[in-house]
Amino acid sequence: MASSHSQTVLFSILLFLSLHQACAKMTHLNFYFHVTDVQANATDYGTIIVMDQALREGLDENSTLIGRVQGIQAAVGKDGSLETMFNFLFLNEKYNGSTLAIYGRAPLGTTIERPVIGGTGKFRMSTGYSLAKPVILSATRLVYELNVYVWTWKLK
Repeated sequence: MASSHSQTVLFSILLFLSLHQACAKMTHLNFYFHVTDVQANATDYGTIIVMDQALREGLDENSTLIGRVQGIQAAVGKDGSLETMFNFLFLNEKYNGSTLAIYGRAPLGTTIERPVIGGTGKFRMSTGYSLAKPVILSATRLVYELNVYVWTWKLK
């Protein structure tokens, strides 16, 4: 009986993985998250910050604006780590009005991996992950290079 149950579970997993491959499209996005109003106490334990910052095509602060990062971050770790809840709102022609929801812990000074927990518009029913690598860290400016890998169900 246990063997039959194990076979059913294995079959179900393989079927799900096959359907996911056939019905999901992977998109890789690369852009830069520019934080221009850096606050000195942003990592003091218990600090909560609401943000609306630029997503840009390049590292330069004058590069093409492709969207906004809107959300909340809170300093939750005594080590300065943050808990982040962001929506990436796309304003560029290809994904205009679509969003991706990113949630997770952000240890400072290292590459940050967070899950994509959903989306709207062209990213409806999305899952995936994001990697944010700090490329400029100064007292007045922070820039992260983001690589986002998103799987979106092909609904139509």
